[in-house]
Amino acid sequence: MSKTLPPESDIADLAGAVIRTSDDAVGPSASDAAPFRVRELPPLPKAADEPRLPRIEVDTSRPRWWRRWWSRRTSSGCVASFVFHFCLLLGLALVVDRTIGVGEGPWGELVAGFNVPVPLDSEMGDDRSEPLILEPGSTDADAPTPDRQSDLPKIAEANWEPAGRDDARCAAFNLPPAALNDWLARTDAPVGGGLQGRGRDARAALVHSGGGNGQSERAVERGLRWLAAHQLDNGSWNFDHRKSVCRGQCRNPGDEASTTAATAMALLPFLGAGYTHRQGEHRDVVNRGLYYLGNRAMLTQNGNDFQEGTMYAQGLAAIALGEAYAMTDDPSLKPVAQGAIDFIVYAQDPKGGGWRYTPGEPGDTTVTGWQLMGLKSGQMARLSVPSPTIYMVRRFLDSVQYEDGSQYGYLDRLPRKTTTAVGLLCRMYTGWRRSHPGLQRGVVYLSNWGPSRENIYYDYYATQVMHHWGGELWNQWNVPMRDYLIQSQAAGGHEAGSWFFARDRGAKAGGRLYGTAMAVMTLEVYYRYMPLYGRESVEDEF
Repeated sequence: MSKTLPPESDIADLAGAVIRTSDDAVGPSASDAAPFRVRELPPLPKAADEPRLPRIEVDTSRPRWWRRWWSRRTSSGCVASFVFHFCLLLGLALVVDRTIGVGEGPWGELVAGFNVPVPLDSEMGDDRSEPLILEPGSTDADAPTPDRQSDLPKIAEANWEPAGRDDARCAAFNLPPAALNDWLARTDAPVGGGLQGRGRDARAALVHSGGGNGQSERAVERGLRWLAAHQLDNGSWNFDHRKSVCRGQCRNPGDEASTTAATAMALLPFLGAGYTHRQGEHRDVVNRGLYYLGNRAMLTQNGNDFQEGTMYAQGLAAIALGEAYAMTDDPSLKPVAQGAIDFIVYAQDPKGGGWRYTPGEPGDTTVTGWQLMGLKSGQMARLSVPSPTIYMVRRFLDSVQYEDGSQYGYLDRLPRKTTTAVGLLCRMYTGWRRSHPGLQRGVVYLSNWGPSRENIYYDYYATQVMHHWGGELWNQWNVPMRDYLIQSQAAGGHEAGSWFFARDRGAKAGGRLYGTAMAVMTLEVYYRYMPLYGRESVEDEF
């Protein structure tokens, strides 16, 4: 018999403490007195039971001869030590500006920079087992080497600007003619990207205008129903979906053990389609999922730790919690979402600016991509995200870019298709303008490569890049990507509504749950995030 969950309002209990231990059995049940368990401490011994120490009498009437001698010696030693250390610090202060510089950031603020380059790992693998989503890009044979310049693609739409913007348009809104230039300049910068498209009416309109259709929307809903059917009684998901009511009726289970990563990844498609714990057909599913996810946090002095063995889970949890808070303004979600952001900030490599499997480790492009999206979700929810953290992400991207930022590597500058898609999306979210030559060339690279029929991880990131870019290149990308996902969705038996990409690098770890979540989010691209560049972003201002 499945457990019953507290009513929908009980999600407010997420504002409480979020402490767990590794052997806690988390998840809602009718007998829970509180949503989060706090380990009780044993009672202190009573005063009568405390052992008594013998009293020691000390004669302080007259200092002994050795005390008088020590007092004279220490007073003179302190003076000498002070003078020595003062001179040492003064000397260091005269040379410190040779290693640290200050420059002006893109918006006029002062940002700190380091002149000494920091080397990153040059090896892609290590002796640990593969994480949930290791770099699933092209093979080494497909990747150009950094010392061999490939032919640069022709830059497409270099002079793009919104149509129909003239002085008459400014006059209609009581704007001076000079304001038109400022207005058009803002369209070149990433000014969109919000969650406004997830409402029912906005979703339908954006599907129509962005290139979706009724078939793609039905595929999204079928995928969500498959995910809902494989939720466990305690509100979680497992990459080994056989542990749910499925009982082995669906093939291709994953073997990654992190229920935090699985639950967060399964929640994201529901939130992307506009379903929250407060509204929509799937509100109970989302409510139970958020309840479980909140209980997975470990409260530390550095924030809420959702790692469960890998920073992938941390980034996914931060995105889910941040989006849920941004869409509902539920005050009970704010502390747990902010805590997830705080831990990402703490876990950043302080030298290179990226993230990898464990806090402070030199970064790789794929893990960094999930953490950056967690931070951006926090910004959309008006949570506190320190500016230096975003600045350091740019530093990391600089260290793995190739051809002026048109392609990206994993740990070094060796370019790969998947990491190029991740890197370009990160560049968009960290402020690159549409006119940046590296971004323009990178978009053309993705367009020439086209969607993949094997690598859903690449498709997920590249589809977002192309949608944000818009224009004719997006139209050319969208149709084959959309139609392939519609046609490849399972249609029979218990697997109906799901996807499995056997040759994807994440297939073994994530299984059918991972493939389904990534495919649904890719089909939600029309409304999941508003376009960063383009007419839709500008029109919202008027």
